[in-house]
Parts: sequence; C-alpha cells; structure tokens
Amino acid sequence: MKDVIFARAKEKGEEFVRKIKGKNPVFVCVIGNSETGKIPGLSAAGAVPEITDLTPPADVELLFYGECKVISEVPMTPDGIPTPGIITMSAQRLSDMPLFVVDGGVRVKPHVPYIDVGGKPGGNILTGEAVEDVEEVIERATLTGKQFAKTTDYVVVGESIAGGTTTALGVMVAMGIDADGKVSSSMPQNPHQLKTETVRKGLDAKGAKAGDFEDDPFGAVSFVGDPMIPAFAGVVMGAAETKPVIMAGGTQMCGILSVISKIAPKVLENVAIGTTRWIVEDKTADIVGLVDQIADVPIIAANINFSNSKYEGLRVYETGIVKEGVGAGGITLAAMLKSEEITMEKVLEEIDKNYQELLNKRQAKRA
Repeated sequence: MKDVIFARAKEKGEEFVRKIKGKNPVFVCVIGNSETGKIPGLSAAGAVPEITDLTPPADVELLFYGECKVISEVPMTPDGIPTPGIITMSAQRLSDMPLFVVDGGVRVKPHVPYIDVGGKPGGNILTGEAVEDVEEVIERATLTGKQFAKTTDYVVVGESIAGGTTTALGVMVAMGIDADGKVSSSMPQNPHQLKTETVRKGLDAKGAKAGDFEDDPFGAVSFVGDPMIPAFAGVVMGAAETKPVIMAGGTQMCGILSVISKIAPKVLENVAIGTTRWIVEDKTADIVGLVDQIADVPIIAANINFSNSKYEGLRVYETGIVKEGVGAGGITLAAMLKSEEITMEKVLEEIDKNYQELLNKRQAKRA
C-alpha cells in the first residue's frame, strides 16, 4: 500500500490494518489548553499567546462547520498556512465518519456539541502545578471510551492543544524515559533546548528529578503534563478494552502511551499510533525510538505529500512546519481503510478544494 507507511512493528501494523479494513470507525477529538503553550518559542501558536486558548475550539468548529465561530478569521496563519484540521476535515467529509469532541479542559468552549469529562485548563509546567484532578478525569474519560466502543467497529482519537510536545516530554522525562531531543515541533526549527529546560524547571519546582515518577503516571501528568493527556488516555483505555483504537497524533502520543502503559498495559494490544509521513520522517525527532522504550505498539503513517499542491500554503508543510495535529494522520488512514474508493489522491484533491474554500471565505471577510 503506497499510501500507508509502516514505521514500527510492521507485522503488527499490517495485522492491525487487516483487522480494521472496510470497517466503520468514529473519530474523537480531545481538546485542551495549558499555560505552558503560551511560553514564547515553544509552539507555532506561542508567538501570539492568547491565540492558544482559541486554537482547539476553533479546530473542532472547523470540522463541524467548515469555518470557525470562536475566531472571526479562518484557521490559517497570515501567510496562508492552514491548521492541520483541514486534513482532518477533508478525510472526515470523504468518509462521512461520525465525529465527537471531548473537552479535556479548555478556557473557551467550542460552539459544537462536546463531552465534558471534568477537566480544567492546565497551568504552566514551570510551576510544577500543571493539571488538576488527573485520576478523576481519567476515570470519566475511560467510561466515555467504553461507550464510544459500543457504537462502532473501532475508534480514532486525535487531539488539539498548543505546546503539547513539551508537556508530553515532561511526562516522559518524569517517568524515566530518555526523551530529550526526541519530540517533534510544529516549527521547522525544533526548540529542544527550551523544551528540556522548561521540563527541568518544572521538575525542580516540585523538588523532583527525571525518573522520580516512573510508577506514578498520575503524579507525572499532575506536575508536568497537560489536561489533554488524561482525557485522551482515558478514552483510549476505555475503548481499547473491546475495540481497536488508533491514537492519532505525533510524538505527543508517546507521553499518553507512557501513562496507559502503567495503568492499563493490556489494552495496548488493541492500539496503534496513526500519524503522518512528516512525523515519521522528522529528522529533528524520533517517534520510533520513543515508542521502543514504552510499549510494543505499531506506528502507521499516512503517506501525505503536499509537494504537488497548487497552493503555497499547503506546499510549505514539506518544509517541516506543523507536521501533525487534530488527528490528521490517523483519520486519513481510517478514511482510506474504510473504502477503497478513498485514495490518497482523492484526499489530496479534497484538501485542495477545502483550502480554496477557506481562502475564498478569508477574502470575503476582508472585502
């Protein structure tokens, strides 16, 4: 399958694909905010800190409406680079996949239906006080995941939160995983040193060091995580008890995987990471090396390539900006596996069409 890359545990990945091919999935997007995402230089959104509170609700509004309600602008940078949610929206429209939103803790609620698992917006990991009520959120999200599993053949779970690779790094380092220099970035220049220093300062604030939370995932998330992580982990744990689950995302998935591996390791037999080519080919990160340390889970990537897009705003993805988000890689895989009529070529055509629609809307709003 030229449209699919098996990046880790190829045989397991092929078996996982055989299991879900032709089946009907649902897509769940877990959203959250944290003050960590506002640290300048950490995230592509961090240059305008207040935007980080609006990005996750805007992303899920785009999926439902094809436009955003919490912001008046369409979801792209001033120079025309769109949110990866445009990939998600295109795959979801082609496959007509049911769509759900889980609020892990956002400041601004989206204008769409969502499930509230009791999470609150996260703090800044520099304080060592990042997430409240971790156990309760995981418990409620697990119940939610069990219900999703009853409605479908398998579940695809994605996320939207700014600064999420730094908090994923925090959780992994706290749990003793060698993760420094291995998480991806939404920017071409990966600010590894800043991420590492941020995590170290967060642990210092609790009088802790790397590895102190090896057997305490709740503590790791509470002190140096973000509110998306417990909600996402719970949904996966609940759904994967009975159905296959695609964890749709980049290196953030490794932080969540670390948590699940300590709380409910058995469910990981039912789990694969679904991501994009940009993540598995990212020379500034190492998703395979991270997963190798955590659990024997396959990594499968959608072979998305914007090189031939007629739009510069999409072609620029090939320079290493954005890479993944809003479950883009995992939902694209699920769409193609649902129907043989949905090829990567069709997905790319749909993305170009939807991008043109966004450009038209932006032009109309500025007229």
